[in-house]
Amino acid sequence: MSFVRVALDVPMATLFDYRATSASSGDIGRRVLVPFGRKIAVGVILELARTSELPAQRVRSVLSILRDIPPLPADVIALLRFCSDYYHHPLGEVVLNALPTRLRRRTALRPAAAAPTGQLDCVHPPLAGTPASAPALNHEQRDAVERVRGAGAGFHPWLLLGITGSGKTEVYLQLIADTLARNQQALILVPEINLTPQLESVLRSRFPATTLVALHSGCNESERLQGWLAAQSGAAGIVLGTRLAVFTPLPDLGLVIVDEEHDASFKQQDGLRYSARDLALMRAKQRAIPIVLGSATPALETFRNALDGQYGMLTLSQRINAMPPAIECVDTRNERLVDGLSPTLLTAVRDSMARADQSFIFINRRGYAPVLFCPACGWTSGCHRCAAKLVLHLNEKQLRCHHCGHQERIPAACPQCGNQDLAPLGQGTQRVESALTRVFPDARVLRIDRDSTRRRHAFSEMRRRIHAGEVDILVGTQMLAKGHDFPRLNLVGVINADSSLYSTDFRGAERLYARLAQVAGRAGRGADRGRVLIQTEFPLHPLYQALRRHDYPAFGRELLAERKQAGFPPFAYQALMRAEAHQRGAAVNFLARAAREGAHLTQSVTLYEPVEASMPRRAGLERAQLLVQSNSRAALHTFLREWQATLTAKAERRVRWVIDVDPLEL
Repeated sequence: MSFVRVALDVPMATLFDYRATSASSGDIGRRVLVPFGRKIAVGVILELARTSELPAQRVRSVLSILRDIPPLPADVIALLRFCSDYYHHPLGEVVLNALPTRLRRRTALRPAAAAPTGQLDCVHPPLAGTPASAPALNHEQRDAVERVRGAGAGFHPWLLLGITGSGKTEVYLQLIADTLARNQQALILVPEINLTPQLESVLRSRFPATTLVALHSGCNESERLQGWLAAQSGAAGIVLGTRLAVFTPLPDLGLVIVDEEHDASFKQQDGLRYSARDLALMRAKQRAIPIVLGSATPALETFRNALDGQYGMLTLSQRINAMPPAIECVDTRNERLVDGLSPTLLTAVRDSMARADQSFIFINRRGYAPVLFCPACGWTSGCHRCAAKLVLHLNEKQLRCHHCGHQERIPAACPQCGNQDLAPLGQGTQRVESALTRVFPDARVLRIDRDSTRRRHAFSEMRRRIHAGEVDILVGTQMLAKGHDFPRLNLVGVINADSSLYSTDFRGAERLYARLAQVAGRAGRGADRGRVLIQTEFPLHPLYQALRRHDYPAFGRELLAERKQAGFPPFAYQALMRAEAHQRGAAVNFLARAAREGAHLTQSVTLYEPVEASMPRRAGLERAQLLVQSNSRAALHTFLREWQATLTAKAERRVRWVIDVDPLEL
């Protein structure tokens, strides 16, 4: 072959032709060094060709083909092509960003670096000793495992719908054991880095003779590279990771598991806006292998597919050796709150301490208070770069924007009127921690949120303290709400749940139910039944009543009926064009022009009026969005391809825009 077609990390929807007389079919998927403009770029060879449509004088030659490691396999390249096509994102950016950072550099790997060593934190080589014995399964777990086994080879998607504490992990472990026994690899995806250590420990204990790789943002550059290479070589039998791990080369892949499949963290929210859960389904389909999607509160799209028979339904309705927690609503209209804490909740915490039990107070807001307020003139601490408030972080004596990262010192007086009596408004984790320490001076209170766990290994040390009984009261955000099993934790209190109850986003109720079910699931996982107190001004709201019954299927069916009547997903397909610009009004004006262009292309989609984004200004940029919807997925994508090509040809330099397919946030 005389030419190669190369994917480059540039925002252009094309491959680039280069002359490479020494290239062969074995080089497809290899990294390559090529001249690009005045620079030398790293690309990946995706195609060979005998000819090029470009004039001969315009075709430059490849500088070097890097043959230091095996090429990307055909199945991963096919997945990357699908991802680029489905999410309407340049193929070169998709391919290069799926590689570890070290492989995007212009130097080849040294032989020692290219050989997985297994001596890093994210690569756990086999251990000496025999595997831990598997516990006996209850009848629901046994039925779930046998049904997956009985389906045989081929693509079989399963929804494992199990309440918290029902033993979903044990089902995973049994299926992983089957996979390893066939000398195949297992890929387990989790939504957040904080969920990996506990599951990683369980996997290592159960399968000590198997190399395990953990791939997530906590791995440094060298660790991610070595883990990726161990997976690519087939040396790693188990790969555990967050969303980017879905692209990891696995030559002997035999099983995919997506834990907490409903979690929004599986959807990338900037750059390439892909859903790792959906790509995992496509990968399993391409490889003709089973995939298990596990959740106590599955996404409505997944739940509908299971109800319609597109996915198999596996149900775990009983907790293992425990009862579901008793969920109560505390009517805060009748109680006087102290820093957001009701007398009923404080009494329950006091009783829990008397029994030497642990309590968890959940509030999904960091900092001391959401805003600093001047009662004299009404001034509030706003971010000058965002349409958001600066959050008061009293411990650090700072005001911080949780959207753009701007921070400043707390003012000594109101910038508007000079009043020195500024007051915090609302509650955050720091304020709740301070209040509990004041009310219970002898209690050992531990706050767990993004601020308190910034230091590496801080979270693992906190988990150790909890398990060792060195903590009486936990205060935390949703990072503590899922995937953790603390046997002595028998009381959960929820603060400020009502703030999400009447969201303008049609997915608001679905998300709130999932969050509260996960939080409630932390209580009573030991010998005693747990108790959950939800502070609310709307105790009779149907969402809270469904939660008290632990009946997600009924709640999910109600939501599906509402969505069908309203014509919302999963009964329709959506894409969102997001635009941002420095000039006020430029983004909205661009989207208005884009809507006019789109109206001439097809009648099979509905284009709504452009509107400001839910946060109209962020990091100094004005933001707007335009919703596109269709009853046909194929028709929507046909329109998006034509629309994107039309708009790209009429590029607007003042405006940056992106298409978000299957958006989760409107």
